[in-house]
Order: sequence, then structure tokens, then C-alpha cells
Amino acid sequence: RRCYMYEVDKNNAITMIKGDTVILDLKFFDQEDAPYVPKEGDRIRFALKKRYDDSEPLLVKDIPIDTLQLVIEPKDTKNLPCGEYHGRYKYDIELTTAEGFVDTIIPRADFTILEEVY
Repeated sequence: RRCYMYEVDKNNAITMIKGDTVILDLKFFDQEDAPYVPKEGDRIRFALKKRYDDSEPLLVKDIPIDTLQLVIEPKDTKNLPCGEYHGRYKYDIELTTAEGFVDTIIPRADFTILEEVY
């Protein structure tokens, strides 16, 4: 049995413990509220920054279109800076279709990394 200690709230804010594994099953919907099924050539990307105006993301993860799972591995957050108890970041998830249409599916959401005890 897997036990993952993270939280996603109704505003898509994610809270996790630094250095843990997070596996999120994502679901997207089109304008008619039907599930969006990615097709060959589509690309879905997760990007994490400390601040939106930072020039480069701290972390970029491609989300496989066959699983629609965002997997954050321990190595992805282990060395990210945290304050005394937590680090606050921003993330978004963007879809680029095979035809070149770009849609930010989850814009400007909060991402909090809690400091681990050891």
C-alpha cells in the first residue's frame, strides 16, 4: 500500500514535505466540461518558480500524456531552499497541443514545501 503525505486544495494549491514523493493523477476538461483526452504530439508541462518574475523555473517536469500523472521525486525538492519551516513557490501546468495551441490549464497556483524533520 502506498501512503503519500501531500495535500491539494480546491484552488489547486499543493502542500508537500521536502524530499517526499508526490504522484498526482491529473484530469483536464474542455470548454464543454468533457474530459480532455490528450493525443499524440500533445505536451503537458509542470513548472515551479520561487516568484513568477524569475527568469528560469527551479523545476520543470513533463507529464506523460498516457498516464496524466505528475510525479515529483525526492531529488526534485531535496535541495530547494526553504525558510525555517517551509518554502513558498508558484507553479503552473501548461498544455501545448500537437497543432501548437497553448493553454495554461492550472495558472499561478501555490506550492508549499514543508521542511522535513531530519
